[in-house]
Amino acid sequence: MENCCGLLTSKQEPVPLKSVEVELEVRDHVATVVSTLNYENKEDKPLEAVFVFPMPGDAAVCHFSATIGQTQIVAEVKEKQKAREEYDDALSSGQQAFLLEESDQSPDIFSLSVGSLPPGESASIRLEYVTELAVQADEGLRFVLPAVLNPRYHPQGSEGVQVTSVPASLVPYSLSFSARVSSPRPVSKVESNCPMDPLKYLNTEQSQATVKLAAGHKFDKDVELLIYYKDAHQPTAVVEAGQTSAKPGTLMGDPLVMLSLYPEFPQAVMSSLASCGEFVFLLDRSGSMGVPMNNNEGSQTRIGSARDTLLLLLKSIPMGCYFNIYSFGSSYEHIFPKSVEYSEKTMEEALKKVEGMEDDLGGTEILEALKHIYSQACIPNQPRQLFVFTDGEVGNTKEVINLVKKNSASHRCFSFGIGEGASSALINGLAKEGGGHAQFITGIDRMQPKVMQSLRFALQPAVVDISVKWDLPKGVSVSVLSPPITTLFQGQRSLIYAQLTGQSPKAAEGSVTVKYSLAGHPSQNKLHFNLKPAEDSGLTVHRLAARTLIRSLEMVEDEEVVEGGEPDEGVKKKKVVELSVQSGVSSAFTAFIAVNKGSGETIQGPLVRRNVPTPMPMMAMCGGGASGGRMMGRPIPRMVSCSMPMRRTVMEASPSAQMVNVGVMEASPSAQMVNVGEAQSCKSMESCGRRNCSMSKKSKGMVSCSMPMRRTVMEASPSAQMVNVGVIEAQSCKSMESCGRRKNCSMSKKSKGMKTLLTAMRRTVSSCVRRPTSKGVVQRESLNCSLDIEPQQPPRDPLLQLVSLQKASGCWELDPALAAAVGKTSEEVENTKPASENKEVWATILALIWLHGFKMDAQKEWELLAMKAVSWLRAPNAPCVAECVEAGNTLLGCKVQKDALGI
Repeated sequence: MENCCGLLTSKQEPVPLKSVEVELEVRDHVATVVSTLNYENKEDKPLEAVFVFPMPGDAAVCHFSATIGQTQIVAEVKEKQKAREEYDDALSSGQQAFLLEESDQSPDIFSLSVGSLPPGESASIRLEYVTELAVQADEGLRFVLPAVLNPRYHPQGSEGVQVTSVPASLVPYSLSFSARVSSPRPVSKVESNCPMDPLKYLNTEQSQATVKLAAGHKFDKDVELLIYYKDAHQPTAVVEAGQTSAKPGTLMGDPLVMLSLYPEFPQAVMSSLASCGEFVFLLDRSGSMGVPMNNNEGSQTRIGSARDTLLLLLKSIPMGCYFNIYSFGSSYEHIFPKSVEYSEKTMEEALKKVEGMEDDLGGTEILEALKHIYSQACIPNQPRQLFVFTDGEVGNTKEVINLVKKNSASHRCFSFGIGEGASSALINGLAKEGGGHAQFITGIDRMQPKVMQSLRFALQPAVVDISVKWDLPKGVSVSVLSPPITTLFQGQRSLIYAQLTGQSPKAAEGSVTVKYSLAGHPSQNKLHFNLKPAEDSGLTVHRLAARTLIRSLEMVEDEEVVEGGEPDEGVKKKKVVELSVQSGVSSAFTAFIAVNKGSGETIQGPLVRRNVPTPMPMMAMCGGGASGGRMMGRPIPRMVSCSMPMRRTVMEASPSAQMVNVGVMEASPSAQMVNVGEAQSCKSMESCGRRNCSMSKKSKGMVSCSMPMRRTVMEASPSAQMVNVGVIEAQSCKSMESCGRRKNCSMSKKSKGMKTLLTAMRRTVSSCVRRPTSKGVVQRESLNCSLDIEPQQPPRDPLLQLVSLQKASGCWELDPALAAAVGKTSEEVENTKPASENKEVWATILALIWLHGFKMDAQKEWELLAMKAVSWLRAPNAPCVAECVEAGNTLLGCKVQKDALGI
């Protein structure tokens, strides 16, 4: 039967949202975003369309309106429950209504409800928000338009937001995106992870430019812009006039000032890194960490990249520090009962455990792991530094951030969001409340350089005794709206919002001085600014300041906002609602509501609800993600999955299927044997021949095989007698019954109904037998591995190969592995060693020359471990450095100077 309703979901339901148009305006480091969502009802019944979508976690949503025909209805901010009741009342009385509300669990998820859209009618929804842009390590400003909303894991018993998703290629609406950038300084370039039309300059000074997203966006990733200015970044102050209709003395009625500070620390102090600290690394091992970092062929998985990053971190920690490694999923694990002193023995023990870490711990329950970390006593004179690696698919975001805030006095938290759709609210919130720094790793980004930058921040001397002093004309007073500055990092922006009260003479000036102490050296930065309000700034600064105040209030406990008397749990909410309504900026306790009261026509007939789908992330398509709990309020389906990034096949096996063999092809539901595979010249495909093969139970009824070159999703029934999971790279083989790529191939049980089996069979895995129990829970009975074939392993990255050989003290040993890492034979390395020098010195200098000669493009990744090596050489270890450097250059064909090595 032909369907005439236009765009459809994967369930063949019509979708009333037709297009999304986004206009971005960037002024220096502040972005204003206007999104227009165009709806059309092509059905013969009135509709209610509900769209749950991602937003930047720190955005200040400040405008919401609907246009129906020639009528525009501007929404008001009201207390959330009142807004919901008003919306429901309007629909029940046949009126049109529009509701926009922030999720109770996380500020980076919003829900938009378009109610009573009559047959044949169209509506345009306009949504506006403002946000500050984060400064990156290379001084670029990062803007992200979230397109991917990953399912969030909710622990058992907790509530979640209902989300409708479809594969990115099936998103039934279009996206257009344009950006206009302006700054007092020239715009040097704009980069993006998505195809863009060429940058166009609007003036000869090149201080204004526009850029557009190329047509045909696939919705498989967030839209990310990196904006670079010449001579960035300079301290600035923007004074904005108050709203003329607002009462003087109020937040919206008085002028506000936004200060952007970029502290510059003395080079002599910055070059000296701390040699103490307790480093706690917390790694996400949920199922969603098993998907590739990006869609490129051969892309490394998130967990694989995290393992390599931990290798670099463990090699870069200075001697004398303490460390521990935690990992979490539905439960948590730690390598040591408590943090241990960094030594060769503890480093090697940790690295062996890290090598075996897989995405096999189920869901994403980070809270209990954090509680255990904070329950451990801090080590005297060893400042605690917490590094959190996660794809951010957490449902209880506010609870997690509150826990970090409560413990902020005892540590600093550095957070890393891995992959598309990582929750910006979680990642930024952890770093902000933990006094650390946040990084996002998306697209083709390498995780290692960003993490090593944060390690440098952690090793820099802590900035203490931070104070802010204002110098203003007589009659002008200031009220600081931002939380006190507790952390300063070299080259990173600090923002201060303040309210100015009183009258100032024309052309009056003020100044602000930030004082602090760094490694015992008192320092200060002073900024002068004009009190005359800037022109055409609108109310951007006021809205950002209101958002800052609202977020600060939302994060505090109720008793903290009570001024005397007994705590009242409604005090915080009351303050937030008042501020939100006054400023027109949304909050967790308010919502935007618009009702069309002027049409005069009552919409007849029952409403049909249509959920507008968001792009389905990769992990949802390949069966990864949380287990044992609920994903955005939905129970997790029973699933057998195989994660393979170059193919996406979804199929179901019938209840009578006796055997499931996973490769790449589709079979009908009635198939007795399902073979999903890419068979090139193999006749029998009963095994997996890829490098990273781990079969593990992720939730009830789920077995997954993570293999980096293919992705398949399928569902097998409880009665399936045998599941044979495999991907075959068949070139000339006739029968492959073993997997020979992965060094640590294990099959394990991760929840009820599955026997725990942890078996390493010389890099081999073949098949697993599944038999239903009386309760229908599939059990694994046997593991058959064969050692007949030993395919060649893919070569390890040369840099990581060399790094893995370094000792905790910083030196390298002269052995065949080192020779191979620098591309030479053992004889060549042994025979060219200066006779007067010992083997460790010679090996260490060779490694340093190789790094400087061949890996300067990755210097940010290895510079800290190279500094350890130089420190080791400077000790009474190397009397003949010059001779070794000369001989090493000759052997490796390099021209690295001794001074360049730092020795």
